[in-house]
Amino acid sequence: MARFTTLYSGSSGNCAVLEEAGRFLLIDMGKSCRQTAAALQALGLAPSGLAGILLTHEHADHVAGLRVFLKKWNVPVYGCAASLDYLAGHGLVPPGAQLEDADGRALDIAGFQVESFATSHDSAACCGYRVTAPAGGTLAIATDLGYVSDEVMANLYCADVVALESNYDRYMLMQGPYPAYLKYRIDSSRGHLCNDDCAQTVARLAQNGCEKFVLCHLSQENNEPALALGSARLALEEAGVAPSQTAVLRAASRHAADEWLTV
Repeated sequence: MARFTTLYSGSSGNCAVLEEAGRFLLIDMGKSCRQTAAALQALGLAPSGLAGILLTHEHADHVAGLRVFLKKWNVPVYGCAASLDYLAGHGLVPPGAQLEDADGRALDIAGFQVESFATSHDSAACCGYRVTAPAGGTLAIATDLGYVSDEVMANLYCADVVALESNYDRYMLMQGPYPAYLKYRIDSSRGHLCNDDCAQTVARLAQNGCEKFVLCHLSQENNEPALALGSARLALEEAGVAPSQTAVLRAASRHAADEWLTV
């Protein structure tokens, strides 16, 4: 049976892990190699069990630890071709790194069945992933997107665990100290997902049987876990979705790994 958790999640860095029977995938690596390796060790995971790294896009809070990590452990990195080209062209990965185009491909990575899907974000390219673990459990993850497209929604449906961005509270953002151009970049269709839009998506998914949700990539400046969770709970209540005994709704921790969720 597979397990999922985030190692760290937020504007300062993002990394998640999906593990089954000692083999695992990482999604992004937005903090240093040392911090990521320490987080894996705390979970009892050795880098020798890492089958690959799924990259959502090339922004620093998703790739900051890659170069040093890949010098130590040269595992394959999968992602959109444009993002991989950016990494290679800007020296963000070492020469000889195994960069594998995931665009439009169904991948088998150590028994994990991986499919990518496009997300709307202001990067060279950006994607989420739907991963079916060897025993059959399914994770869907989308952490940087300005809006939930039909393609994104289709890939989130019926996943056993959904990890979805809930980046900012719109009132906090607009009343906060950020300059106007940055506020509107974040709030645009190629920016990040706000609490309300995340909450409405969670409610739609719950109405169709999804029960385990992790709210990810919360902004330190423009959000609070209580606000993100409160928005989701209110949307669930308004949609008339009564959570079952097995339902989970939580906000990912910024600097530390959370408890495992069964996938």
